[in-house]
Amino acid sequence: MPFINIRDIQPIEPVPGCRMRTPFGEHLMLSYLEMDAGAEVPLHSHPHEQGGILISGTLNLTIGDETRRCEPGAMFIIPPHTPHRAVAVGGPCVVLDVFSPVREDYAALVNRYIPTTGK
Repeated sequence: MPFINIRDIQPIEPVPGCRMRTPFGEHLMLSYLEMDAGAEVPLHSHPHEQGGILISGTLNLTIGDETRRCEPGAMFIIPPHTPHRAVAVGGPCVVLDVFSPVREDYAALVNRYIPTTGK
């Protein structure tokens, strides 16, 4: 699937106020994340490398021990196993994240209606 219309993908809601659509290929996953005003992705870490760009809104982003207020166009890279947190401030936000390798937990949610056992 080389071309993707993000509106054709059913969103999942990993935490309240956050909806994401996560198309993926063999080695990377995109995550189009829409956050309501005040929504929070709580402090967490995972073994996947994560990069991203804030498309719209204002985001307080914590990576490790550092927190910054990010405006549209701000980019970031989060190394594997690094604690991080995001909070939408002053209104809604849209973030495009990229994960490598593919996050198995998100892939399982996206494919929840596709049988995983073959013939």
